[in-house]
Amino acid sequence: MFDKPFALEVITPERTVLSTQAVGVSAPGVEGGFQVLFHHAPLLSALEIGRVTVRSADGTEQVYATSGGFLEVRDNKVLLLLETAERLQDIDAQRAEAARDRAQQRLAHRTPDLDIVRAEASLHRALNRLRAVRKS
Repeated sequence: MFDKPFALEVITPERTVLSTQAVGVSAPGVEGGFQVLFHHAPLLSALEIGRVTVRSADGTEQVYATSGGFLEVRDNKVLLLLETAERLQDIDAQRAEAARDRAQQRLAHRTPDLDIVRAEASLHRALNRLRAVRKS
């Protein structure tokens, strides 16, 4: 029962990232991480910055660094609406480190015109990319 496939779509504002048959999806819910399998109860969950792991019906696994969004489960269909979704192999660790350093500098040397929420979000995204790459 747990290896039966269900429809999965991963969508960002820019594009459809993935449309496939999956047998499992792990996601970082705001109340904690969770996994979706075949015949999961209907669910709507907000997601935080973290990793989404997709186990495809063919046995492959894809991991994405995400910047939050929403996940909906209904009738063996899973829809992920994400702010961003970057495959691990597409993440440039040096670029992520530079983004982390820039955000840390902005927060350490605050100016009156600094958008603190935006700088903190930038820092969290960069740290998530680095964590995702280092965990793989």
